[in-house]
Amino acid sequence: MKMVRIIFALAAAWGFLALIPGLFGEAGFNAAMPPAITHPEFYYGFYGVALVFQLIFVMIAIDPVRYRPLIGIAILEKLAFFVPGMWLHSAGRLAEGGIYFGAMIDGVLALLFAVAWWFGRRAGSGNWPADNSKGTVS
Repeated sequence: MKMVRIIFALAAAWGFLALIPGLFGEAGFNAAMPPAITHPEFYYGFYGVALVFQLIFVMIAIDPVRYRPLIGIAILEKLAFFVPGMWLHSAGRLAEGGIYFGAMIDGVLALLFAVAWWFGRRAGSGNWPADNSKGTVS
């Protein structure tokens, strides 16, 4: 379980470091990637949802056995950025650079999350979510 904890802790740390500056970077984004953003709610909504997911990664890192069902959702969260990024890149609509690099990192993290899920299944077998005589989940 130590490997699962490390994977998710590093993913959360990377996510916070990569995303928090974006909350203050709309002007820089507009200058670097014209035309300017016309719907800032999408820009800030992306950053907000992505930051909330970092909290889910922290939860998984703290107790991977209990939150193992969230690992599948975490994989989907990473694929939700990786797959469109690769599709846009293959269509010539995404230049190699920051966003492409971010999509590639999400692809690697999706793979690491899948590995974490695979290794986590052995640790949770027999007592996950809970295996007690009363049939309740602790």
